[in-house]
Amino acid sequence: MTEYRISAGGYTAVITARAGALRELRYRGRDLVVPFPEGGPIPDYRGIIAAPWLNRIADGRYAFDGNEYQVPVNETERNCALHGLVFPLDWRVVEHDASSVALAVTLEPASGYPHRLSLRADYGLSSAGLDSRVSAVNVGTTSAPYGVCPHPYLLAGPAPLDEWSLQLPAGAFLEVTADRLLPRNVRDVDNHGFDFRGGRVIGTTEIDHAFTGIGFDGDGRAQVLVRDPGGTAVGMAWDRSCPWVQIHTADKTAPARSRLGLAVEPMTCPPDAFNSGTDVHRLGPGGTHEASWTIFAQDS
Repeated sequence: MTEYRISAGGYTAVITARAGALRELRYRGRDLVVPFPEGGPIPDYRGIIAAPWLNRIADGRYAFDGNEYQVPVNETERNCALHGLVFPLDWRVVEHDASSVALAVTLEPASGYPHRLSLRADYGLSSAGLDSRVSAVNVGTTSAPYGVCPHPYLLAGPAPLDEWSLQLPAGAFLEVTADRLLPRNVRDVDNHGFDFRGGRVIGTTEIDHAFTGIGFDGDGRAQVLVRDPGGTAVGMAWDRSCPWVQIHTADKTAPARSRLGLAVEPMTCPPDAFNSGTDVHRLGPGGTHEASWTIFAQDS
């Protein structure tokens, strides 16, 4: 598998051509994301770019502009279409130097998504961390629904995830069905175990939910911080292009290894948005969209 290494400011990163994925991110030798082996498959969608939809579409079916579409179901146990169409593709390099790399891919029309999009992922390292930006252009002749998010699993430090603390500036979360994780209602986090606004230990709490009501600062940025009891921490910040963030404690059924990292996924729209229509971006011919986020280290 072709991959590209970059470094700057004490950080190193490896980006793969397959899925334009973040395979590895380290700060002074410390892993900030759960890596995956070189040359093999990408487990659990680690580090991919999810587009032109994110999370899941129920039954792989949706309607847009009066037409009904069926996309491939790849989450068979829940009968959903998961994480879009670009993650199986090989992205081509556009630019590459010591501290940055840009990859691009063209999504060709298919029966379930008859639109042509050009996507570009820019990764750049500095002393502030890894800045990532995904840009999309509709280079086809039909209007297209669109959403995007990254899919990293963050690592705060060597202690188990149950001992990490999470600070998450979200005032609400999306309740989901227990069997298929499909959206139900948006609920306030007040007096709920999902209230991490003040920062607290995750413990045994299982999370695989989208959060919203994000608190953005005066610069239009929001930030999640995950801290190990030993003092190391990893953070993720993003802009207002992502009014949602998926948090997942990566719970697995034995014998699979569970809770290896905390998935933090700033999202432009919620799960199953192609059916609800919530925050879905409509890209007309020639239309563009851009979203960005940053992963950074923090030490005590």
